Amino acid sequence: MPIDLNCDLGEGAPHDAELMPLVSSANIACGAHAGDEETMRRTIALALRHGVAIGAHPGYADRENFGRTEQNLPPVAVGELVRGQLLALQRLAAEQGAGLTHVKPHGALYNQAARDPALADAIAAAVAGVDPSLVLFGLAGSHSLAAAEARGLATAAEVFADRTYRPDGSLTPRTQTGALINDAAAACAQVLRLARDGLVRTTDGRDIPLRADTVCLHGDGPHAVAFARRLRDALASAGIEVRAARGRP
Repeated sequence: MPIDLNCDLGEGAPHDAELMPLVSSANIACGAHAGDEETMRRTIALALRHGVAIGAHPGYADRENFGRTEQNLPPVAVGELVRGQLLALQRLAAEQGAGLTHVKPHGALYNQAARDPALADAIAAAVAGVDPSLVLFGLAGSHSLAAAEARGLATAAEVFADRTYRPDGSLTPRTQTGALINDAAAACAQVLRLARDGLVRTTDGRDIPLRADTVCLHGDGPHAVAFARRLRDALASAGIEVRAARGRP
C-alpha cells in the first residue's frame, strides 16, 4: 500500500522550504493558532512548486498557547471557527490557481474531536459545507473519522512516527513518560510496520491493528528535516510508494 507523509507547515518553523519536497501533503496553518495571509500565500506557493497536496490546518484562535490548550466551545462555535479558516485558505489558494485537497485540525482541536462525537461532527459538517470533496485527516480509530464518514466525506487515518500508542489505539498523552519516540530508527521501524502490516506495538507490549493512510511528520523540531529524509529513504528501500492521500469513502 502507498503511504502519505503529511507535515504541518506555515507555522513559523525555519525549515519549511527544506521539508516541503520531502512530504506529499502540507497542512497549512490558517491564521488562528499560527500564520497569517502572507505565510499562507508563501506556503501555498512552496507546495505548488514541489507538487505537494495543499490542505488546511485549522486550530483554536489561541496563539499564546499555539492552539495546544483545550477549550470548552460549543460545537456550533467550533464549526464556524473551522469554516472561516477553510474559506480563508481556499481563497488564497484560488489566487494562485490551486485548490485544497484535505483538512487536518490542529493541536487541542484535533485531540478533542478524536474523542468527542459532537465536536467531531461539527468539524465534519463545516468541512462538508465548504467542499464535500475534501479529505478529512483524523486519528486512526477516532470519532473524527466516524463523523466525517457519516457526513459523506472521504477520510485518511493518521498515524504518528514519533508517538507511542496505548492498548486502546489512542496516543500516549505527552504529559506521560514514554509518550515520544526519540530514536529515529525506532520511529522509522514503527512507520514501516504500520504501512506494511497495519500493526503497531503498544506500551504494554501488544500488537494491535491500526489503519494507516497518512503519517504525521512534526515539522517544528530541530531534527525534522534529517528525520524526514531518513524516513523517505526507509520507505523507498522497503518499496513503499509515498503519495498524497486520496481518502477512503
